[in-house]
Amino acid sequence: MKPAFAPRRLLPSAALLACLAAATPAAFGQAFDVVRNFGAAPGEYGRWVGIAFVAGRAYQGSEEARNLLLPQLEYQWANGWFAGTSNGIGYNFSKDQAIDYGLRATLDFGRSESRSPALAGMGDVNLRGELGAFFNYSFSRELVATSSLRYGAGNSSNGALLNLGATYSTAVAPNWRMGAGVSGTWANQAYMESYFGVTEAQSTTSGYAPYTPSAGLRDLRASLSATYLMSPRMVITAAVSYDMLQGSAKDSPLSLQPNVFSGVVALTYGF
Repeated sequence: MKPAFAPRRLLPSAALLACLAAATPAAFGQAFDVVRNFGAAPGEYGRWVGIAFVAGRAYQGSEEARNLLLPQLEYQWANGWFAGTSNGIGYNFSKDQAIDYGLRATLDFGRSESRSPALAGMGDVNLRGELGAFFNYSFSRELVATSSLRYGAGNSSNGALLNLGATYSTAVAPNWRMGAGVSGTWANQAYMESYFGVTEAQSTTSGYAPYTPSAGLRDLRASLSATYLMSPRMVITAAVSYDMLQGSAKDSPLSLQPNVFSGVVALTYGF
């Protein structure tokens, strides 16, 4: 039985809010955690362009700040194809307004040794292409459950990430929406070894003790956000997230600050 609502026909602010709240630290390897439709209903086009200021960390587990100004561009074709800086390139098979599911290609941006003195001697984790799948379900206009699977990250190109989450947003005034999100990301051992492990060779060059992490929950995240509808086509969104490394990721010698705040302010225009 289909819900008696049209979640993709929300004001643009609601769609953008959910995406930005769930992907606040986008510049630091988490840009593709979820797939979000930017206000487009099945069989319709959706086009968005904008810019975002992201305040985060040099890498996951770093105690150093890293701020970036990033472009945003999303395009959704009426036939189900999409491409953009938040969603990657993929295809949504669903014709149901309450469900998204499909396949996509994304990027793992890697990690440069020069990004932080704490990474000296660790070498680079190179940029890799990823393949994956996603499934989202809208329980109502306000509540959306999300999931995505990505494969191909890390030094061996065998790293896998599974992200599960949920976002809630609601109107609090004629042009304002508030939102909240929670998510968790599981990583396989290949991914953990690339980003949180220290090999014997790396131990010699970096000074860290050898460390072999295991597969498991990488992090948990909680987000809050506010969106203002400046016009029918333009929105400004501010979001803050609290990220908490877990398990083997938290115990890594590279994780100098396992619990951190990050944030984003984004201006986006639909056309």
